[in-house]
Amino acid sequence: MKRKDYDRLIEPLEHELVAMARWARTTGERICVLFEGRDTAGKGGTIKAISGRLNPRQCRVVALPKPSDVERTQWYFQRYVPHLPAAGEIVLFDRSWYNRAGVERVMGFADQPQVEKFLREAPAFERLLIDDGIRLFKYWLSADQAHQEERFAERLEDPLKRWKLSPIDVASRTRFAEYSAAREAMFEATHTDHAPWTVVDFNDQKHGRLTLIRNLLDRLPDTDVPPEPIAWPELDHPPLDEEFRLLQPIAPFPLEE
Repeated sequence: MKRKDYDRLIEPLEHELVAMARWARTTGERICVLFEGRDTAGKGGTIKAISGRLNPRQCRVVALPKPSDVERTQWYFQRYVPHLPAAGEIVLFDRSWYNRAGVERVMGFADQPQVEKFLREAPAFERLLIDDGIRLFKYWLSADQAHQEERFAERLEDPLKRWKLSPIDVASRTRFAEYSAAREAMFEATHTDHAPWTVVDFNDQKHGRLTLIRNLLDRLPDTDVPPEPIAWPELDHPPLDEEFRLLQPIAPFPLEE
């Protein structure tokens, strides 16, 4: 998809996202969205597309590091619970508790009994969240290996993107089939009526973002809440130009001719 077409199509969705956030704040709704998928699928870009126009105090992005020594001794879901949304909040998980069914399983960070326990408990955990009123959405961003390799190569060559290549990314490249098997087992155990998975084609990332955002908005009820009027006072004097009176401003950044 060309950039100009994407920009044209994303703008009305951004207006709807702002309206959705206003609705959540007004009604006290709690919205929790999980973004899962292979490395390079497009999770970060999609999260930025959703959160970019929203108030960061209301819309929080959660991307947890590897668990600490203490967290490894806790109930597995415990480290995620403090990040769940409060009234009026939107929380976007850049990977979530499903790490246990994916990277931890494939890379050997969790043993088979731990994985099986997780797959039994996850539907019950999510049932508790939904019964308490949280609106939970689970998205899997799907990309085939050829596109993944192209994106890995781009990150390897681009110094501004190279930080995205973690040791786990490098080690996982040769385990594409193992990740596929882990994903299918995860879907079979955790695709439930109360918390279903939604798979989105992200071989074209721009098209995938538009599809995912449209799906998310369509699954919410009517979010039309008129914005509150703002009483904008008139100045009792002309605008003042005193910003740099006390300190000497630095020279402006030079622009090319």
